[in-house]
Amino acid sequence: MNDPNCVFCQIVLGRRPAHIVLESALALAFLDARPVFPGHSLLVPRDHHETLGDLPAPLVSELFVDGQRLARAVETAMGADGSFVAMNNRVSQSVPHFHVHVVPRRRKDGLRGFFWPRQKYENDEEMASVADRIRGAQTSALEDGLGSV
Repeated sequence: MNDPNCVFCQIVLGRRPAHIVLESALALAFLDARPVFPGHSLLVPRDHHETLGDLPAPLVSELFVDGQRLARAVETAMGADGSFVAMNNRVSQSVPHFHVHVVPRRRKDGLRGFFWPRQKYENDEEMASVADRIRGAQTSALEDGLGSV
């Protein structure tokens, strides 16, 4: 079930372009077009649900297994010290489709609290390169036995 007016549903359906970094049966992740830092990704359920509370219970665990895999891949691909994993429910939720932010972090990177200074990718090629790195990190993790497809 999708909302034809939802930007994220349009991405899930392939009707709007995005740099996909993870695909599973129930979820999709893609680079945020206005990242806090390069590699900042959004994980969304394929079906339209507005908030965490709206997700069917069986989907929650599956979605967060994908979130765990994505966080590992983003950290590895971006050479990050860690990651910031967060979600908003309605307040500060720019698109009313549940999504999890996975942001690569480095010590002393300047990110303080929830004030997220946004930036743009230099160009589409840079965005494609970052997406390739994250996809590649997932493949490496799978080969090392750190998760499943």
